[in-house]
Amino acid sequence: MTARLWAFILLTVLAPASLSAAPFAAYVMDARTGKPVYQQNADTKLHPASLTKMMTLYLAFTAIERGQVRLDSKVVVSSNAAAEPPSKLGLRAGQKIELRYLIRAAAIKSANDAATAIGEGLAGSETAFARQMTAMAKALGMRNTHFMNANGLTQEGHYSTAHDMSILGRRLFYDFPQYYNLFSRRSADAGIKKVSSTNRRFLDAYEGADGIKTGYTRAAGFNLTASAQRGNKRLIATVFGGTSTAQRNQVMAQLLDEGFKRVPSRVREVRPRKPQLLTQKVVRRAKVAPKAAATSPAPQKLVLKSSEPPARVPRNTASTAAVSDPLAAAVRKATQTQLSGSSLRLTASTRPPLRPAVRGNALEKALAAAGATAPDDRTATQSASLAAPVLQASARPLRAPRSRGSTAAIGDQDAEAIARAVAAATSSEGQPSLALLASPAPKPRSETVILAAMGEGDISEPEELEIVSRPADSGRYWGVNLGLYRSHIEAEKLLLKTALQDGTVLDGADRRIADTNRGFQAKFVNLSKADAYLACERLRARSQSCSVVGP
Repeated sequence: MTARLWAFILLTVLAPASLSAAPFAAYVMDARTGKPVYQQNADTKLHPASLTKMMTLYLAFTAIERGQVRLDSKVVVSSNAAAEPPSKLGLRAGQKIELRYLIRAAAIKSANDAATAIGEGLAGSETAFARQMTAMAKALGMRNTHFMNANGLTQEGHYSTAHDMSILGRRLFYDFPQYYNLFSRRSADAGIKKVSSTNRRFLDAYEGADGIKTGYTRAAGFNLTASAQRGNKRLIATVFGGTSTAQRNQVMAQLLDEGFKRVPSRVREVRPRKPQLLTQKVVRRAKVAPKAAATSPAPQKLVLKSSEPPARVPRNTASTAAVSDPLAAAVRKATQTQLSGSSLRLTASTRPPLRPAVRGNALEKALAAAGATAPDDRTATQSASLAAPVLQASARPLRAPRSRGSTAAIGDQDAEAIARAVAAATSSEGQPSLALLASPAPKPRSETVILAAMGEGDISEPEELEIVSRPADSGRYWGVNLGLYRSHIEAEKLLLKTALQDGTVLDGADRRIADTNRGFQAKFVNLSKADAYLACERLRARSQSCSVVGP
């Protein structure tokens, strides 16, 4: 019986398809597991037509969840978007319209101008948005899909398959359940006018159908990606190349009916993982032109231009007295007083005052000597007699250490050595000389430098881009959305109550309330993926609505 039914479906499809230029393809999937139920030409690259807008809407929902845009963000309509052919909303160039209305027009009416405006508003241009669409398709596992525009109008290089579009339909259902009901609406307010659904006939005719999207061009034929649920079963199917709306809907209904009979009632649900986002890592390397010294296999001998050697200081000329140098001035001052013979004494500096506990009773002896002076001697001579014993008893200052091990104080012998050194620096005529300052000329530096060859080096062209795969579900970037509430206090009370009831799961989570046009949105953020799903399951068990929000 099943074989005859599938044969009937095949004949129903192929008979009118022979009269149509568009090839036929079909794919039926168990939405709970992602496994195929039926497929025919499922991986053949065909024109997707307006099924393309499913990816346009997927990227729009992604941008909203990431906080890049809001539903009430204003989008400026370009002349390119306003000039798109029907089906269209009727946008004008320069017009500003909220993103929510563009999403409704693209999803329900399949408006081409609204889809182009969404792409240009999110990426800056339709070409850049098409690249983002293709990159996201690869991340979702759509291996035979390439996009060239945001609306699905026929264009070279713009193609997809029935299998890939079924994958995209399943992603819309699981990744954005908060927006999925948009595809089951029969009509909606699109800002400038009310629009009706292009899929309302199938939604009204087939039991359990709740989406998703239709498409039609002459090159593609009549396409449809549909989702339906009966009991615990949910199927997602795609048909390419229908000959008419009625024939396409009939084939889709037959495929779904037979699919519901074949899939089991109970099966372990396997939710799709978040897309493996691809990030571009730019690797920049300096470009250095190779030189002979670095690339030649033999050592190179480079001759450097050396500077002129320093001029020698005259040893016994009178012109050296004119050198303006602090050290020379100090030596000349020290040699002004020359004693007989070769001994020369430096003028002693004033002795420092006596420091306590340095020489025992030196101060007491000085005071006793002062007391022995005649009582009527109160002139300057008395002051001198009082200072003399103190100066004699004070100790000389310690010698500055020239090395870590030198702690001896400067004595008379050191003073004599200094005097002899200064006297030796004095000329035979008794005139000061700066011979100590005249150091011998430095040896000339080598005028050649030998550089060893360092090999070829890295002279290859730098890699412009390096694609790095990064899982988006790593880390605590998940959250739980508890819905919208009328007041900030109501949302805050619910978050606090929930945190107290599920303290183990929500430990470390942050409570966040977002003020939106529709109300106050209550969320728990900073959760891991496992904790977010566990917390949401517990809340649902207590009849609390919630949804998991991913990164």
